[in-house]
Amino acid sequence: PGRFELVSEHLVQLDRMAEESITFLYGINTSARLFHMNDRNIHVQGLSNLSRSGFKLSQNFSLLRMSDLRSGKKHSSVGFRLCNSTGGNCFYKTYSSGMDAILEWYRFHYMNIMSQLPVIINISQHEEQIEDMVYSCQYDGEPCRPSDYVHFHHPVFGSCYTFNSKGTDPFWTATKPGIPYGLSLILRAEQKDHIPLLSTVAGVKVMIHNHNQTPFLEHEGFDIRPGIATTIGIQQDEVNRLGGNYGKCTTNGDDVDVKLLYNNSYTLQACLHSCFQHIMVQECGCGYYYYPLPAGAQYCDYNKQPAWGHCFYQLYNRLRNHHLNCFDQCPKPCRESLYKVSAGTAKWPSAKSQDWVRQALRHQNGYNSTSNRKDIAKVTIFYQQLNYQAVNESPLLSENLLLSSMGSQWSLWFGSSVLSVVEMFELLVDTLVLSLLFCYQRLRAKKTLRVSPTIPSVSLALEN
Repeated sequence: PGRFELVSEHLVQLDRMAEESITFLYGINTSARLFHMNDRNIHVQGLSNLSRSGFKLSQNFSLLRMSDLRSGKKHSSVGFRLCNSTGGNCFYKTYSSGMDAILEWYRFHYMNIMSQLPVIINISQHEEQIEDMVYSCQYDGEPCRPSDYVHFHHPVFGSCYTFNSKGTDPFWTATKPGIPYGLSLILRAEQKDHIPLLSTVAGVKVMIHNHNQTPFLEHEGFDIRPGIATTIGIQQDEVNRLGGNYGKCTTNGDDVDVKLLYNNSYTLQACLHSCFQHIMVQECGCGYYYYPLPAGAQYCDYNKQPAWGHCFYQLYNRLRNHHLNCFDQCPKPCRESLYKVSAGTAKWPSAKSQDWVRQALRHQNGYNSTSNRKDIAKVTIFYQQLNYQAVNESPLLSENLLLSSMGSQWSLWFGSSVLSVVEMFELLVDTLVLSLLFCYQRLRAKKTLRVSPTIPSVSLALEN
């Protein structure tokens, strides 16, 4: 991420706070080795007339070391304290690893600083061009064209580029499987201009995804190591879910109650992030800088909303523990394409070829290497096979299978045929008819005895 003019001085102050915190926690002076206070600023046109927001770094969220006794042993953790708007209901966001605590603490302050950028500013228009990151691009042996990529901004990884985002250009049609017919890139992995504690990984993040899909690099991306040639073979899997009475899924997201904040096609991650952002705005009064904003909302800033961190971390824990209803509101797509990835690596450039490779890049692409560290990488992405595996859901027991199973069980236990079944049915009908006739006769006999007249007996006596 570039250091914008509006927030550059605050990022430098944050670096100093991080340096002081690391020195306080571990007694290590990191200013000469990690932090670069003279990083270049990116000057954005049109921002000169904007007034300063008066943002100040808060000292209320300082890193602390805490000790407690667990199982009779002294346990030490590092974290920072978060309280609600009234200063109560405080809790400590702690980590057993000091490195994880410092990274999360730095990211928390970074989100507050970047939130003061006006929403109307399009960050992606003022960042570096793809030539500063990609020195060489070839697909199927042909050089890539300037119109083959789409640029977007990621809050942590900065400038990102998507090749073949729409999938409608015939240039990107795969004709043959194998490494020579794939996408080959030579990438710049320079680290001197990066923010040191926002990400501690050196390299390039890569993700293979479907067309018109928002790439969530922090969830599904993998790293390309500098000084290494990486070959990535991909194979596509297609999953078709039944939906309806057999499970909950959506075709295109139109029947989902959550309003997507991304302009691409429906995915589960896009729905979950949108759902969380809507709840965040509703309960905390502001939005998280990682995700797009709903209409009329603003990003969280602890100068304006001092308790937003307290609200955010509690909501995130509820989401992680499935206590929010986002997972119930966001079904999986009924049709989804997945990509299996297999990678191989080798040292690149080799010890005997690195000199001429660097010279060639320097003269043709303006590559400038001031040290012997590895700051370039090569990656080739190709189809292993020009076919895909489809996984289709089907009912475990349909109506026809149910009738067939019932007939099989009947034949197994009774050893019956069609004729014996008819005879048994006839026996049941005869038994029923005879039973009805018998009951009818008994009822008539009782009625006859009940209505018959009584004949009196007469005695006659004769006397002589």
